[in-house]
Amino acid sequence: MIVDPRAGKLPTPAMLVNVPRLMTAYYTQRPDPAVPAQRVAFGTSGHRGSAFDTAYNEDHILAISQAICDYRRQQAITGPLFLGADTHALSASAWASALEVLAANGVNVLVDDRDGYTPTPAVSHAILTHNRARSSGFADGIVVTPSHNPPRDGGFKYDPPGGGGADSKATGWIQDRANALLADGLRAVKRIPFDRARRVATTGGYDYMDSYIGDLGNVVDMDALRGAGLALGVDPLGGAGVHYWAMIAERYHVPITVVSDEVDPTFRFVSVDADGKIRMDCSSPYVLQRLLALKDRFDVAWACDTDHDRHGIVTKGTGLMHPNHYLAAAIGYLFPHRPKWPAQAGIGKTVVSSSMIDRVAARLHRPLVEMPVGFKWFADGFLDGSLAFAGEESAGASLLRRDGTVWTTDKDGIVLGLLAAELTAVTGRDPGELYGDLTKEFGEFHYARIDAPATPEEKMVLRRMGPQQVTATELAGDRITGILTIAPGNGVPIGGVKVTSANGWFAARPSGTEHIYKLYAESFTGADHLRRLQDEAQAIVARALAAGALAAGALAAGALAAGALA
Repeated sequence: MIVDPRAGKLPTPAMLVNVPRLMTAYYTQRPDPAVPAQRVAFGTSGHRGSAFDTAYNEDHILAISQAICDYRRQQAITGPLFLGADTHALSASAWASALEVLAANGVNVLVDDRDGYTPTPAVSHAILTHNRARSSGFADGIVVTPSHNPPRDGGFKYDPPGGGGADSKATGWIQDRANALLADGLRAVKRIPFDRARRVATTGGYDYMDSYIGDLGNVVDMDALRGAGLALGVDPLGGAGVHYWAMIAERYHVPITVVSDEVDPTFRFVSVDADGKIRMDCSSPYVLQRLLALKDRFDVAWACDTDHDRHGIVTKGTGLMHPNHYLAAAIGYLFPHRPKWPAQAGIGKTVVSSSMIDRVAARLHRPLVEMPVGFKWFADGFLDGSLAFAGEESAGASLLRRDGTVWTTDKDGIVLGLLAAELTAVTGRDPGELYGDLTKEFGEFHYARIDAPATPEEKMVLRRMGPQQVTATELAGDRITGILTIAPGNGVPIGGVKVTSANGWFAARPSGTEHIYKLYAESFTGADHLRRLQDEAQAIVARALAAGALAAGALAAGALAAGALA
């Protein structure tokens, strides 16, 4: 990948989003439902886009909010809806638009009683806390966030009563209903003015901070942190949990240094990512330059993205850990130190996460559950106790409470940061050192993701690819041992393909927002072998895409011929 020369440096004034123009675009630009890029489109984490592109405007939010109200009625969801938002520029306006519709529909909405920002895990925790031991009156939620996307973007995701991201059936229904409302000029959307929506009896307050923070000792061993004498640091990156850390430090008497509590919708204090964009990606070394410069001041430190559902772990010796490395180290630590976890509870991972996790799971004699990309696939496992920990390669994870019951069913960057401190306090070794122990036991694994250009037609071919479209029999000198297009953990299509051999694997899946496909690869033998894997993987994918394009062309030609004959 070509690294932009601005990467790792603070953005120049010319790179900052013009917030007044962005807000004007939100309220004035009207989407055309006949244009695919301007329709509501739920990906793995809800609807995302920019008001500048007429992809995230007031009409979208009004339509989605009404669709969620209609979905709640269809599903007989009668409890409160927890409504939260992050620090992106578009989030406050979208939050207000949503409340206007929710209140007009008579939904009991619970908003932050401190008028603050709300991390994704705090919303999941609130939903599950309300629903625990209930047989009716279940709650659900909405989080207004595009996660770590650039400052020009907005995002809107729905959490059903399970507390995690909604499944494809639910998001598909909401998406289709929202687009129908857009096409009908929003005539069926109910709405009342914002000041009235704040004052109606169905809008109430909820102390997200106190509820979530007061419960942290049940998922992380805060007593171990209190007496360890560790120097701990956190960079909230101007995100939704920015004010949570001081309360955590005060409540549990843990010395956590917040390196900055600045909030600015331009994110001018975040260094530029590898591609030259401002992006609050806590797994990027370019983004975490501020924290990395301070790493020697702390025994362990971490950062979270804008909605605080992701984590980035920094140690003195390692620097920023690769997300896969931290997941493996965390799993290796947790199971021996959580005696109350169910004896048969397994470990969840996505199909594109490191095989080091497989090795650790086997050593622990725990079931490994491999799912498609998207944390929503792990929610049921946390709820029924069949999963004790689940993580994805993009630095998101969650785990059970210390007593073996559910904590959150969405990703929790706050807990994963505190967990890094716990395992350092308990073992006397930081997460980087614990991962080093795993490499001595299982060997060095070399993992990378690269992006390759792909047209919309090629992305469709890749999304629908079957095993028979991979014609190769060898991969980087080894016999191909498996071709997966269905996730072993739940039988759901992975939206791409994964090819395995004795010494490595690759997976390819199309991007949901860009004209690229993502190629993940891992070698169990070395960096040179990884490069060979990547080269051969790209060739395999290219052949499959070319064959798919030919087949699609032949099918179209046949349809034309049939039409002419008719």
